[in-house]
Formats: sequence, structure tokens, C-alpha cells
Amino acid sequence: MVFRHPLDVTPVGASLHYLPITMRMPLKFGPETTTEVTCARVRLTVADSQGKTADGWGETPLSVQWVWPSNLSYQARLAVMQRFCVRLVESWARFEIAGHPMEVGHAFSIRELQKVHEQFNKEHNDVDEPMPWLAALVCNSAFDIALHDAYGVLHGVPTYETYNARYMSSDLSHYVTPAEGSAVDFQGKYPEDFFVRPRPDSLPAWHLVGGKDPIDESELTGNEPKDGYPVLLRDWIRKNGLKCLKVKLRGDDPVWDYDRLVKVGLLAVEEGVVWLTTDFNCTVQDPSYVNTILDRLVEEYPRLYGMILYVEQPFPYDLEAHPIDVHSVSARKPLFMDESAHDWHLVKLGRSLGWTGVALKTCKTQTGALLSLCWARAHGMTLMVQDLTNPMLAQVTHVLLAAHAGTIMGVESNCMQFYPDASLAEAAVHPGLYQRRLGRLDLSTIQGPGFGYRLDEMKRDLPAAASEAKR
Repeated sequence: MVFRHPLDVTPVGASLHYLPITMRMPLKFGPETTTEVTCARVRLTVADSQGKTADGWGETPLSVQWVWPSNLSYQARLAVMQRFCVRLVESWARFEIAGHPMEVGHAFSIRELQKVHEQFNKEHNDVDEPMPWLAALVCNSAFDIALHDAYGVLHGVPTYETYNARYMSSDLSHYVTPAEGSAVDFQGKYPEDFFVRPRPDSLPAWHLVGGKDPIDESELTGNEPKDGYPVLLRDWIRKNGLKCLKVKLRGDDPVWDYDRLVKVGLLAVEEGVVWLTTDFNCTVQDPSYVNTILDRLVEEYPRLYGMILYVEQPFPYDLEAHPIDVHSVSARKPLFMDESAHDWHLVKLGRSLGWTGVALKTCKTQTGALLSLCWARAHGMTLMVQDLTNPMLAQVTHVLLAAHAGTIMGVESNCMQFYPDASLAEAAVHPGLYQRRLGRLDLSTIQGPGFGYRLDEMKRDLPAAASEAKR
């Protein structure tokens, strides 16, 4: 194994913990509804050329319905993803590549992850369909995030201060190529060149209006939680001072979608909300579906149309299988890739089809999110950082990405809506990350090496490791 740079590291051990969470309110993902989630928390140990070691931590919700839409049961899909996470423990602990986390993470994704994913799907045929690549990315993301954290911890610096020539052996041209015919050149460029500097310590927060969320009292069933947190949208807006609402739509029922958008929009106007966005969760098959809703809205409710900042991922996420020309939609409103934006290659394809923005997520790996960020910004695409209802440690890396990305408007953050008490240990150290005050999140407590978790100040007892391995 070659250490090309004096600050290079290599993985030497990994452990995996599962943290199950029950949601206080159901969340509708396209055609499915989720009431629980399991988070994967990973500790990754790295070593430098002298044998000095450090531990890093990464976490992500295994959001089954989002990564693997299917008629298979939730439990069956979750079990497959958990087995895949266990497989990755051994793979990461034995991965003999040294470098900066961008180099190691990229190498793992293109060499090891693809191989392990293909082999896993061949061996685990106890379900009727293969686990999708997006699910593999989400499983891998906790390990990749932990790698980036460990690197900063070992060197005693915030990880976001290491994405430059001082720490990296290779510039961005080693990872990405410009669009044909563009004037973009990645030679001599590093991720840091595309960050917002200095990092803001406060961000506007988007609230998620799920498809099952009650808007007014007529929609209450009597089964809502009585736990001191709001239930109705109006109460959330007033309590958190919200200015940005993301509205989940169905994508296969234009009457319902239009009525829902208008109902939420009119309430938003009453309460002083400034921005809306629409999320169809990959269920739309034809651009005319979205265009018809937008065109009707601009005629009947022009103020609501003006409040829509962007439209998120209406179409099937497999762009290569569904290369739909979406220029007619993006001519009306900025159109953002989410599930489609697995990596910069697909961002490149999306741009050619008419997509104008990218919704980044740390759950597709920190390495991949940064490469997509750099490619998109270099080509004039707009950025957003979207939530996976990230609780606990996952919220820290989520908002850090948004703070450095220079998004179109803040960051989506909804863990406080669906499982606020899951993050009490982390909120004791970072109260401004898990409560939205005056419509914003406060990042000022994120300090120190790595991702600035400040784990030693948190009082959380982890369950026994589901798997551990060392080189």
C-alpha cells in the first residue's frame, strides 16, 4: 500500500450500530407511508503511515421507502439493507487504499462498492428483486462520512478545512470531467474552491408538509400524539417562525395535488410564509402533468405560483432508463434533481435533459455529494441540500453540507417534526440544530476537529455492535 502524501490515511477497522426510531407522525413517501426508521451509525478507524490512529463517526437513516420503492414489505427490504451494511463492515476494514478521504471514498465507491453490491444481489435471492444502487449508496454513506470525520480528527482540524491542495494529492480533474463544449476546467481546482467561505452559522430551515400531515382541524382523526409538539401546520409555522414549506405531492392524482398545493399555499400566505417548493417523489411520467398544475396555478393563484422557489424530482429517478426531456418544466420553474442525482455523471446527464438544479444529500456519501456540488456549481447549476429526516449525528453532517454548498435557500430539516426526542442527547450539545427558531437553524455549536460532533459531551449509550472488523 502506497502513502503518496504525508497526511494520507487508510481504513483499519469498522463497527456498526443500529438505532431504531418510531415516528410520532406518519410520513408519506410517494405511494408509501413510513412510521419507523432505523439509523445506521458507524465508527471507522483510520491510520496514517506512522501507525497513528483515530476514530470517526458517520450516521444515516436507512430510509427504505425512499431508496427502494417496491411492493415488498418494509421489513423485508430493511433486513436486506441491514445485511448489506454488515457486509460493508468487513469490506471497509480490509480496504487497503491510502489517501485523503476524497481519494479513499471515491476508490471504494468505484472499485469495492460496485463489486460488493453485484455479488450481494447474486447471493441474497431471498427476496424477489435486487437491492437498488441507491440503497447501496445510502448504506455506504455512514462509512464514508465516518472516514471524512476520522481524517479531520486524526489531524486535529475541521474536515471542511482539508478539501484543498495542502491535504489532497489529486485535484478535481482526477474525479470529474466537464460537460462537452463547456469552458469549465477542473485542473488545479479543489472542492474548497466551490465552498461558501466563511461558513454561515445560521441557515433558513424548510418544513416538510407530508402527504399525511393534517392542515386544519377538519383533518384530525383523534389519534394524533399529545406530546407537547405541534400537529397542525399552522401551529408549526407559528411555533418555529417558519418561512419555507416543502409540499409533498402524489404525482399520480392531479386534482389532489393541485388542491393540496393551493390549500397549503393559502394557509402559508395567511401566516407570512415566503417560499414554497413541490416534491412529487419520482411518480410523474410526463412533463405535461407538472406543467398543467403550474400553468393553472399561475392563472388562478399567481401569488402562490410566485412563492414556488423550485420544483423537486417529479420524474423517475433512473435517468438512464427514463431520459425524459424536461426543458418545458424548467422553463417555468427551476427543476431540481434529487433521487436522480446519485453522482456527478447523472448530474451531467440531467443537465443535458433540462434539469437546472441539484438537491444534494450526505446519504449518497460525503465524497459523492462534494463531487456533485463541485460539478454542478462549475456548470452554473443551482444547489439545495435536502433532508432524509436526519436525526442525531446525521443532522450535523447534513447541515454542514448545506452551510458550505451555497444553496438556493437554506436547508430542509424535519427531524424535529417526526421524532424530536430521538436526538435529545445530541440536542443537549447542539440545541440550535434540532429546534427551528425564527425559521432558522443555528450551527454555531459545531466546533472542533472532524465534523465537530463533540461526542465526548453527549450522553448516549449505543446498543451492542451489529458487526465489527479490523484489518
